[in-house]
Parts: sequence; C-alpha cells; structure tokens
Amino acid sequence: MTPYAAGRVSRVTVTPVAFRDPPLLNVVGVHQPFVLRAIVQAHTDSGLVGLGETYADQAHLDRLGAVAAALPGLDVFDVNGLRRVVVETLGAATGGAGASFGGMLDLSSAVDTVAAPFEVALLDLQGKALGRPVSDLLGGAVRDRVPFSAYLFYKWAGHPGQDDDGWGEGRTPEQLVAQAGRMVAEYGFTAVKLKGGVHEPRHEIETVEALAAAFPGHALRIDPNGAWTVGTSIEVARRLAGVLEYLEDPTPGIAGMAEVARHTDLPLATNMCVISFDHLKPAVAADAVQVVLSDHHLWGGLRRSALLGGICETFGMGLSMHSNSHLGVSLAAMTHLAAATPNLTYACDTHYPWKTEEVVKPGVLEFREGSVAVPAGPGLGVELDEDALGALHEQYVTCGQRGREDTAYMRTVVPDFTPNTARW
Repeated sequence: MTPYAAGRVSRVTVTPVAFRDPPLLNVVGVHQPFVLRAIVQAHTDSGLVGLGETYADQAHLDRLGAVAAALPGLDVFDVNGLRRVVVETLGAATGGAGASFGGMLDLSSAVDTVAAPFEVALLDLQGKALGRPVSDLLGGAVRDRVPFSAYLFYKWAGHPGQDDDGWGEGRTPEQLVAQAGRMVAEYGFTAVKLKGGVHEPRHEIETVEALAAAFPGHALRIDPNGAWTVGTSIEVARRLAGVLEYLEDPTPGIAGMAEVARHTDLPLATNMCVISFDHLKPAVAADAVQVVLSDHHLWGGLRRSALLGGICETFGMGLSMHSNSHLGVSLAAMTHLAAATPNLTYACDTHYPWKTEEVVKPGVLEFREGSVAVPAGPGLGVELDEDALGALHEQYVTCGQRGREDTAYMRTVVPDFTPNTARW
C-alpha cells in the first residue's frame, strides 16, 4: 500500500463523552463525578478512520469544532498543513486566546492543545495506510514495553449522596498504603506517585515514609501541585532526600522552583511551570527543574513531544510523562510516544486504574508487571467500540457537567474552601 492510499481528510467528527470518576482530592478541590473527554475521528476519502482524544470543556469543544470543520481536503501526511489550519482557524474563531484546564494548567495559546488530537488522528491514519505502528513514524520503538506508575490520591469514600466506591476512603497513611497495595498487586507497578497538596506537609511526608516502608525498592514521587512555600519545599526535600526519585511541583512558578533547586540535590520535576515551549528557556536558564513531564495533549501532539524530548536531552534534563484522567485512545498514544523517546526513562503517570468505563475494544492495552506493551497493529493499534462511544456520549449529554470545576464542586461540600496553592 502506498502512502497516497491514505488519501485526504473527508470529514472529522468530535464526540464529547463522560466517564465516571471517584472523588479524588487535590490542591484545588476534588474530582467531580464524571471526567469529560472528546474523541476525534478523522475520516478519509479512502475509507480509513484515525483516532484522537483530548479534553472536553465547552471552550475547548468550540475550538475543536471550528478546526474539524476546516480540515476536509487536508492530505493526511500534511501535519504542517494541519498546524496552519489550526492557527488560521483559531485566529479567526477565538482571536488566538489562551486555554486553561482543571484550574492548574494555563496556556497563553490554545494552538498546541487544539492541534494535538488531530495530529494523533493523522498519525493513526498514516500508520494504517502504511501498515506500521505510530511508534515507527516517531523514529522507531526503543522499548517494547512502557512502564507506568501507580497514581495514589487522598479521596473521599464516595461522592456525596452516592454509595462508597470500590476504593473506599483514602485519608490516612495506612489507607494510602492499602490503596497502593491494591494497585501494585493488580497492575504490578514498581513506581508509586502520591498526589499531595491536600493535607499539611507533615501528614503527606508521613504517607510517603509509610509507602517507602511498605514498598522497599519502589520508586516514589509526590506531587503537591504547588501547595507549599519555598521554605517548606526545601524542608520537605531535605526530609525526603534518599526516599523520593524526584519531587514534583512543590511550589509555584519557575522562580520558586529555582530557589528550591538551589537548596537540594533531589531532582525537581514539573508539569505546571513548564508546559509549553516558551517556558523552556527561562526554566533552563534558572536551573529550575531537572525533570520535565511531557504531555502530548498540551505540547501539540506526538511529534512536538518528541521535539521536547530532544531539547531535554540537549540540556541534560530528565523526562517523564504527565497524565490527566484519560481513556484508551490517549493511553495508546502515550505508549507509542514513550516507546519511541529514548530519554524518557522514568515510569509514566497514568490515571488508568481509576476508571471503570472505556471507548476502545479490550485486548490491546493491558498492564503487566507495571507496563503496557506497545500496540503492534497499524497506527495506534486500538479500535473504537462504537456502542461504548455512544453510551458515553449519552452520559455526557445527561451528566450536567460542561467543564472541570474541582473547586466549585468542593465548595458544595466545604463552602469556605479555597485552593491550597502555596498555603503551607
């Protein structure tokens, strides 16, 4: 099959979906009962369909819809042309405005986040036309399995007014050790990440120390999403030196992270102060972070994320991968990207164990010994379950959510709650 058999984009659909989420606590509040995602399907005149996945708050859906309408006629190998369409469309439709996701991720431009799912869909189409996996299009897989980490959360036992979920309460160090034990037993993870910024630092330090005692030899991380002052961050880094493999976003901003870095040899990681290419130069100049958490949803897709990997290698920065709550299309894309990025040597984050609903057919994306095998089929190597897609779209229609509002949801239970950014 020649490359031209892929043809051109004939139509693009963007389907918002909602899947159930536990009440997971974080620095800005608590997860709502549903996660909103959008599934992109790019159809070609040769009958192929490429898949992508992204956020689904209303502003983002409006941008996605405008770009989707402008894509018919694009050659599926013209990824640069895709970016031109996105830039031109957003300039006309939104004035090039920025984007914000989840109350913690703010970008000055929406171009990369809008382009990302369409680029993944084009690469899926290219792989299907060539009969090769997406990892081959990114330079070839350097590993056949991609390690992921257990992602622990302090949490309520269940959403208000609903029965307790299958995980139960996660408040004490003992409960978080039990949560980790279940994930390690079921998925085989050898790295464990704790989402902090919920309790005062002493409590979260004790949780990390309990995890270290319960899981010797496991790589440990904590991410308080900037909940601590510089002084507290330095003290936590001192206390947990030799316990953590890295400390993620202890305090807000490049300047704050740089000050912490000057007082510790513990590597600092980020998915908050370096989330676009214009953040890299000041971060490198200040030596603010030693590990960047890539995320193709934010950085403009898989090829630009590979470019990020090269920049990190040039400046001697480590590389891991951030996760937001996601479905199988994103997990497949993450796995191909990690497999084809030689210097992505830390286990990737994933929320995958927390979800109970899916849009891709089973049998491809399976966790064994804490890792996922790179899908061997053409393109992303996963197939959409149309019935599941329809059911989760109907759930989107009826769930009542149209954006992620962790703080507002928390205030329905704790009316005087304010985000914990730099609180301690």
